[in-house]
Amino acid sequence: MMLNTRLIPLACALLTLGLGHTANAAVGLDRTRVIFDGGKDATSVNITNNNTQLPYLAQGWIEDEAGKKITTPLIVLPPVQRLEPGKQSQVKVQALPAAKLLPQDRETVYYFNLREIPPRSDKANTLQIALQTRIKLFYRPQAIEPSQQDLSNPWQEKLTLTRKGEHYQVNNPTPYYVTLVDARSSKDGKTVPGFEPLMVPPKGSLTLAPTAKALGTAPYLTYVNDYGGRPLLAFTCSGDTCQVSSRNE
Repeated sequence: MMLNTRLIPLACALLTLGLGHTANAAVGLDRTRVIFDGGKDATSVNITNNNTQLPYLAQGWIEDEAGKKITTPLIVLPPVQRLEPGKQSQVKVQALPAAKLLPQDRETVYYFNLREIPPRSDKANTLQIALQTRIKLFYRPQAIEPSQQDLSNPWQEKLTLTRKGEHYQVNNPTPYYVTLVDARSSKDGKTVPGFEPLMVPPKGSLTLAPTAKALGTAPYLTYVNDYGGRPLLAFTCSGDTCQVSSRNE
């Protein structure tokens, strides 16, 4: 049987999403998240064809929080472009007028998708794989754009924990999404069994999966900042409430 498939189906391509950059994608992004400044009309993302021998097509689009492809209030331009071997280019995320109708007192989350499309192979019995990268895109209204002081005193340090039964609830009083990617009972300890990454919405709360007993009275949580860094938050608990302490230093 002759097998000369140009692209694998989307369902298979999605299997690559959790692999990140370890999947050796030919077309790579220059970041792990996009922060869209609501005070601007557009923001650009740099992309690179890491294959030095073959040209690739790069296809971009945006999905909403539910994973549905959207065409407003943000769009990707151009939706498809050709990248020559070893060359760089840019993809622009453009705001449409409807962006002004988004909440202006907190962030809105979307997902930026980039799929590489390899050139058609002239060899028989060849399976070609189209890898897809999916990263978070945060629309940040101009009204909540952080100042230099805010950047010096990260808003993530305003998180608190409240014990609810056998678990801790993470409370986020800020207008920003906070993504937590690790939880430990000590600074140099291992990830507490049962922990699953979670994204706490602005002015919202979510429950940590590990028990409060497993996390102890001095838990450590790791978050992802605007630049993809992973700072550590150290909490001190008193009664049923925990706050970020000076142990972060």
